Amino acid sequence: MTGMRKKLLLITVAMVAVSAVVATQYARATLNYTYNINHPSNGFIRFVGGDNATDGIRVLRADATNVTLQLDFGEMTVGINKTYTAAFAIVNEENFSVNITDIEVTTTSGADYLQIWLHGDPTLKAENDASSVFMWNKGTDVTAGDGTAWVLGAGNSDPSNMDGTNIATGWDTTAQVRYTENTTVAINSTDDYVWVQISIDVPNSASTGQYTGTITFDFEATTH
Repeated sequence: MTGMRKKLLLITVAMVAVSAVVATQYARATLNYTYNINHPSNGFIRFVGGDNATDGIRVLRADATNVTLQLDFGEMTVGINKTYTAAFAIVNEENFSVNITDIEVTTTSGADYLQIWLHGDPTLKAENDASSVFMWNKGTDVTAGDGTAWVLGAGNSDPSNMDGTNIATGWDTTAQVRYTENTTVAINSTDDYVWVQISIDVPNSASTGQYTGTITFDFEATTH
């Protein structure tokens, strides 16, 4: 009997030990958070106006809500090819480099006649700029592999300038965006900005009416 009681005791202890291992414990912790929603010209990845459209206002401008940005290319006619070599600049304000990996266009109304490049020299057509990267061609994603197309160097968290503190980005009170007319060439993987060239290549067969859509930029960064 004594031997049997010892065996039962050992079994009981073993069961208690296993029960303690698989028991679930619960806890609760609370953390505060904060963030700001800024104007897109003042964000950590921001858009800075350059060229003017046919109405004399910058191609890049804020919509009626002054919260989102839009591109207004103006009035076109059939058979025209209109090119904005400095439609706008993309500026990185993060303190680490950021990669631009892809650009995609989605049409809302009308056909897609847009061609888009990233390039360094805002005074040259992308075709004549050795730094240029062709991204979108009238409905075709030229960089379908989503590799790194352009590397934006680390920024300084100051929306009033780009290229370090070398280029001022003042406020356009008509377009309601930051802008620059400085033509300093952006260097891939070094400078914190890049110029976007957009061409609208309208064929003779195009229909009259309004053409609308969205342009999406994909960014990627390694932060540790």
